[in-house]
Amino acid sequence: MAGLFDPITLGAVNAPNRVLMAPLTRGRATQESVPTPMMGEYYAQRASAGLIISEATGISREGLGWAYAPGLWTDTQVEGWKPVLEKVHKAGGRIVAQLWHMGRLVHPDFLGGEAPLSSSATQAPGSVRTYLSSGEKRNYGMARAATLDDIKRVLDDYARATQNALDAGFDGVQLHAANGYLIDQFLRDNSNHREDEYGGSPENRARLLREAIDRIVDVAGGDRTSVRFSPNGDTQGVVDSNPEAVFVPIARYLSGKKLAFVELREPGPDGTFGSTEQPPISPAFRKAYDGVLVLNQDFDGARAREVVESGAADAVAFGRPFLANPDLPARLEQDAPLNKDDMPTWYSRGPEGYTDYPELQTEAA
Repeated sequence: MAGLFDPITLGAVNAPNRVLMAPLTRGRATQESVPTPMMGEYYAQRASAGLIISEATGISREGLGWAYAPGLWTDTQVEGWKPVLEKVHKAGGRIVAQLWHMGRLVHPDFLGGEAPLSSSATQAPGSVRTYLSSGEKRNYGMARAATLDDIKRVLDDYARATQNALDAGFDGVQLHAANGYLIDQFLRDNSNHREDEYGGSPENRARLLREAIDRIVDVAGGDRTSVRFSPNGDTQGVVDSNPEAVFVPIARYLSGKKLAFVELREPGPDGTFGSTEQPPISPAFRKAYDGVLVLNQDFDGARAREVVESGAADAVAFGRPFLANPDLPARLEQDAPLNKDDMPTWYSRGPEGYTDYPELQTEAA
């Protein structure tokens, strides 16, 4: 019986424990989406994670609508990542890049006023702050439906970003197919209204996902490729009426790809950030998928131990607990108290609430 603190093989990565660091957007890159030295310190502090999944990282200017988030589409960005990753590896860590296209959640302010890209001409609910509008909140814009040429270009962007990630020194990549972003907008029936080969049936709606996975695997290999889904519930206005019909066939398809792992973010009815009455898909996904399965969302140490020891998952990805606890695996293993994170500093620009949280030995000194 495996335990939470036992080693695990994640494709090409040998992880010393099953406490993974989930992707956490922090907004510490430059306005040109170039990683900064402070990011190297932040990630290196968290090198004891079995594996770090980087903050969501843009694959193109078109696909990134978050102020001061990093990218992987220019040579300057690749060069900016190199010292960050060197620090992580020097500290003994392992890290993969999460590849991000936000789709309709890119505000037109980031695109010179042009409409964002999505599966269909829909508009995301709510509003967003953009650095191009002095921090003012603005409603999301109406997206335009991707043409077949747009889809080919996006697939090229995924392939190029994958190569750039490897050139920068990442240990692999994760395709962000969750949380209402572009791939998710194609997967779900409330946001995908297409009538061509990328719309209609669950199989057609998953076509872009399959093609993106194929392009990424062609570059990185399956053992350095993973994917993240949020199969149940509404996330940023994206939801499906029958998620099991969408994600169980995806699980079967991915079984043949021999990926490093698949990660599922699954909120429950009392989710801290997002809640839903739709039941988790992971039990059905687990039966259909023959690879490593990672779960995420509102886990504490006790529940993480339980799902790993029961075989419901092979590892657990922790998000918010890693914000304030750079040594989270040690704290969980010792049942030590956790530092409380400071929410106003989640997306601020400096080291406060980023690299200044104490580790256990510092607290005891």
